[in-house]
Amino acid sequence: MGGEHTRGREATVDQIRLKSRALEWRELDGELVALEAERSLYLAANPAATLLWQRLADGATYSDLCEALVSAYAIDHHVADRDVGQFLDQAREFGLLEER
Repeated sequence: MGGEHTRGREATVDQIRLKSRALEWRELDGELVALEAERSLYLAANPAATLLWQRLADGATYSDLCEALVSAYAIDHHVADRDVGQFLDQAREFGLLEER
């Protein structure tokens, strides 16, 4: 992996973060519940997605997100890359991200 990613835009995006507008979320017993008020969207996430969400709240790079999964779950970098990519694709689909 070494800082270079093949998942499209991630290679050129420095910082990814959650949009702050109308997005409320809480962690309950290691899992996430979130409400995006603009579209009345309710989201729930497992512990791995909750970890990624928490990192995105403060802003993170794609590489930061992959490393967080590798560290927390002792998974292979390729698995982390795939999982982060899928998570970000869904977050983009829901319009939850700001990317710079």
